[in-house]
Amino acid sequence: MAAPDAVVIGAGPNGLVAANLLADAGWQVVVVEACEEPGGAVRSDRGVHPDYVHDTFSAFYPLAAASPVIRGLGLDRYGLRWSHAAAVVAHPLADGRCPVLSRDLRRTAASLAEFSAGDGAAWEYLYRLWRHVGDDLIGCLFTPFPPARAGLRLAARTGPEAGLRLLRTMLLPARRFGEEHFGGEGGRLLIAGNALHADLAPESALGGGFGWLMCMLGQEHGFPVPVGGAGRLTDALVARLRAHGGDVRCGRAVTGVVVRKGRAVGVRTEDGTEIPARRAVLADIPAPVLYDRLVDDRELPPRLRSDLRRFQWDFSTVKVDWALSGPIPWECEGARGAGTVHVAEGVDALTRFASQLAMRQVPQEPFTVLGQMTTADAGRSPAGTESAWGYTHVPQHIRADAGEGGIEGRWDEREKQAIADRVEAGVERLAPGFRARIRARRVLAPPDLERLNPALVGGAINQGTTNLHQQLVFRPVPGTGRPRTPVRGLYLCSATTHPGGGVHGAPGANAARAALRAPHLPRRRS
Repeated sequence: MAAPDAVVIGAGPNGLVAANLLADAGWQVVVVEACEEPGGAVRSDRGVHPDYVHDTFSAFYPLAAASPVIRGLGLDRYGLRWSHAAAVVAHPLADGRCPVLSRDLRRTAASLAEFSAGDGAAWEYLYRLWRHVGDDLIGCLFTPFPPARAGLRLAARTGPEAGLRLLRTMLLPARRFGEEHFGGEGGRLLIAGNALHADLAPESALGGGFGWLMCMLGQEHGFPVPVGGAGRLTDALVARLRAHGGDVRCGRAVTGVVVRKGRAVGVRTEDGTEIPARRAVLADIPAPVLYDRLVDDRELPPRLRSDLRRFQWDFSTVKVDWALSGPIPWECEGARGAGTVHVAEGVDALTRFASQLAMRQVPQEPFTVLGQMTTADAGRSPAGTESAWGYTHVPQHIRADAGEGGIEGRWDEREKQAIADRVEAGVERLAPGFRARIRARRVLAPPDLERLNPALVGGAINQGTTNLHQQLVFRPVPGTGRPRTPVRGLYLCSATTHPGGGVHGAPGANAARAALRAPHLPRRRS
């Protein structure tokens, strides 16, 4: 059998996107995956209860819905279908108020106007701004840095003065963004809560822009879910690749990139097998893992090693999955039909949560992002029940516990029970009777997440902080921002490269296009 043109390390969404684009160009591609099934952090299972489908890691995909990369693959032809909850995001409060982000602009605006008379109009203004610049902004985010074409289009659309104001708005912390645009708590909560889907505290630069981006994606596209579970998105990517001649080999951990004369020429698996690559090797794994474990030190400049020591992971994650006997009994009606629910009592509570994380403390009261999956996709569990999950963040390295559970980071059963109890207590305060509906539960602590997906180092689901100092040309280290590596023919296509985390396929697409453009590659033999 002839050697493949390219080997892709890792069958996560970025690796599969890269493989598909290379296959579209006529390359023979082999994807090698350490786990027993493809998907990376886009998988689903019935491990909590046999009658309930749970997404093992990620679940809602607004970035996939907006991504020109994902849309361009035509995955509907390979079985992918999307489903939506009645509402996108809700943030219930103990006093009964609840801002609701809906795909219906009037409903969102009316929800925020209940907090302050002018806030509905403020939201509508922000959405008009998004409609004016959103496509070009997405183009800037999802193409290699600097984004010349999309950037020029955006500059021409806004002009210099409005462009500078937009840039300032994007760089604002979420708290300041909310204070400048909204008189009441509702809009501020939607912005700050969505910023903390990443690791952007209310006081972090860029948090306002990221929170606005997520809210506007939700307003325009919703937070869709694949019908049948997250794994159906992976199934469609794999089916498309195989239809174009590609191969996916699971249960084959790569232990090294084979480099000869300064060029990547293949990979070595844990059983000693070498899989050659005639044109390129693409790595859908975190940059620190690639450079520390898979590439010989002699092939890398010393400065890269020094810079990697400063690489910052995002917060660790704890995820709790529930099989519920009925819908969550939220006291706020607005939360009942939302696919995503934020649990925290105000922006100040989000600041306390983020501050405790910054001090390497396990937060006393978690900010929980909660998914009501049967609400979003009725087939996830039997009629009248709910497949749900909640995730929260903890420090990568724990110094203390701000609560009373004495959590130290051992993540044994006692500590997993303690953090799950805190998450559930926050839900119970807003939905009395919630705990009585728990039929089965699974707690995935940071070591569990990394065991199930080795790319989630320490339970970091975004493969590196979203903060400004590690974005654009600083991701994964200063002076990069593009998928090329110091080794010729080796390309980084994971979320540790620009533009970062989220299921949008941009790192994979950027790496595939860089490999296709490389002038020194030999022609493929027919």
